[in-house]
Amino acid sequence: MPFTYTRTVRFQDTDAAGVVYFANVLAICHEAYEASLAASGINLKLFFSNSAVAIPIAGAGADFFRPMFCGDLLAIHLIPKQQTDHKFEIDYQIFSTEQLAAKAITKHVCIAPASRTKQPLAEEMIQWLRRWGEGGDL
Repeated sequence: MPFTYTRTVRFQDTDAAGVVYFANVLAICHEAYEASLAASGINLKLFFSNSAVAIPIAGAGADFFRPMFCGDLLAIHLIPKQQTDHKFEIDYQIFSTEQLAAKAITKHVCIAPASRTKQPLAEEMIQWLRRWGEGGDL
């Protein structure tokens, strides 16, 4: 079951042509990611300041299908997919006025920050993946 995050496009999100600047789509997707973590009961302050584990983005991309303008209400559907014991991807579908405006993906890897070596995802992230991933039922 995907997580859905709603957000209104702000003027600061747009470029000189009045549409959402391409890089800001990934920032909006990251907002949805943070909201899904919080909705799962994960403490964001502890999650992003944890010195024992980090989950950086190792890859990202986006495809655009229609413009998004200041004032548009967006619905961002987020579906995480576990790849290995230490990697997952998040697929995003961004809707504007109920039409698909963009798709994005972020690829994440779990590491030990001091050594920068891969490590298995923590149980709270496994639960988050199960809750919002395809077929999630928590």
